Amino acid sequence: MGILHLSINNLCVRIFTLYEFNYFSAGMRLVLIIFGFIGVWKHAKSEGHDDYGLLVSEKARKYAIVKELDKPVDLKDGSVVLQFETRLQNGLECGGAYLKYLRTQDAGWLPKGFDNESPYSIMFGPDKCGLTNKVHFILKHKNPKSREYIEHHLKVPPSVPSDKLTHVYTAILTPDNEVRILVDGEEKKKANFLSTDDFEPALIPEKTIPDPDDKKPEDWDERAKIPDLDAKKPDDWDEDASIEIEDEEAKKPEGWLDDEPEEIDDPEATKPEDWDDDEDGLWEAPKIDNPKCESAPGCGEWKRPMKRNPAYKGKWHAPLIDNPNYKGIWKPQQIPNPSYFELEKPDFEPIAAIGIEIWTMQDGILFDNILIESDEKVAESYRDTKWKPKFEVEKEKLKAEEEASSLSEGLKGFQKAVFDLFYKVADIPFLSEYKLKILDLIEKAEKQPSITIGVLVSIVVVIFTLLLKAIFSGKKPAKVTEETKKEDVAETSNNQGSSEEKEEDNGEDASAPVRRRTRREN
Repeated sequence: MGILHLSINNLCVRIFTLYEFNYFSAGMRLVLIIFGFIGVWKHAKSEGHDDYGLLVSEKARKYAIVKELDKPVDLKDGSVVLQFETRLQNGLECGGAYLKYLRTQDAGWLPKGFDNESPYSIMFGPDKCGLTNKVHFILKHKNPKSREYIEHHLKVPPSVPSDKLTHVYTAILTPDNEVRILVDGEEKKKANFLSTDDFEPALIPEKTIPDPDDKKPEDWDERAKIPDLDAKKPDDWDEDASIEIEDEEAKKPEGWLDDEPEEIDDPEATKPEDWDDDEDGLWEAPKIDNPKCESAPGCGEWKRPMKRNPAYKGKWHAPLIDNPNYKGIWKPQQIPNPSYFELEKPDFEPIAAIGIEIWTMQDGILFDNILIESDEKVAESYRDTKWKPKFEVEKEKLKAEEEASSLSEGLKGFQKAVFDLFYKVADIPFLSEYKLKILDLIEKAEKQPSITIGVLVSIVVVIFTLLLKAIFSGKKPAKVTEETKKEDVAETSNNQGSSEEKEEDNGEDASAPVRRRTRREN
């Protein structure tokens, strides 16, 4: 039998307000007049869906909102399922996204005064900041002896999913004193309310406690070891010996340049023309490493290296011996714990309202489908019909984005490899006549990566065309050999006498436009 379901997914829906359910249209703002809580709630769509939720709309704000139930929900009879969805659309670096299941108003709170001090029975949901990363489950339980309410925190709770998808959080309280925490329908934690290993502090206190009035005796000696008062410092113990001494066996390496400094004035440096000795001081050339020292083992005054002093012993201290008066570490005596009680089942307080009271540095937190149920199958049905379709759509979208990003990175790597190959092709002697055209194509492709394939085809066509010309014209590409190189060198030597003619030719060509430098030549 269902107990409560709050859905925020229609264009005109009942959503949390301060005093009662009201009707709000999509996109309307909810401004809560609660002192210190200035965060603005919005009734907004979940990104990528037509589904609406309760949205944290601003960064670095305190938010508070509460909904009273028609009648309190008793947690003592049978199973109870607490479930809700939340989506961290902009992530969660520091803030909470949890719910508080509040006690009845006779516990001392009013809806218009709802804040972080309002008494709750259970707090459940994500919380993340710094080293904190957990799905909280806190039970506030009353000690029947002291009448004090104590917060009992679940030990080793699940961590918060790190993505920006919609997740559903479920806490199932069972009659056998267990609580199961599910994230997206998968059990992440099972604990027993009465186990000392599962909650901190344990629900059932220790039977005894240290006596607060017990005092340690003045003559109580907690030192296990003491200095031997009969011990004396040996005569050969030199406390003034240095830790290190010069290595007398070390010898100066051959070739050491004693008269050469490690740094010299930069011979190429010149005094700036605008340097004024009266205002700027005496100009000194900057220092550079002495080039003579690069090939030598060292320059300047040679000094023996230091080594550890074998005679060093340090400050002498008397050795420690067992303390004959040692009594151990003092502890106060144990007395019966006046707050101790025995318990067969937790004394859950009824839930009279559901509230969200958070402080967060992120906006975009969306709450939806808040459920209190007695039947686990109903909660499972809501996960299957309400949460899972949204989650699958978001997951597929995320997968497509990751694949697109991976493909983009792969294409960038492919394009770089292609460009490198192009530059090698441009250097082939056989294509020297067309090198400038090929380099021009490469430059265009680098500026517009989308035409890489077109450039590749163009270069292949050029090479294929040249091969056809070579085949049908009967000419073969010139083969560069050692003899050819020698002939070129000899010809260059014989032509030195005509350098004046070359200079005249160069003078004539100087007026011609200069060819731009390519990335390869730079």
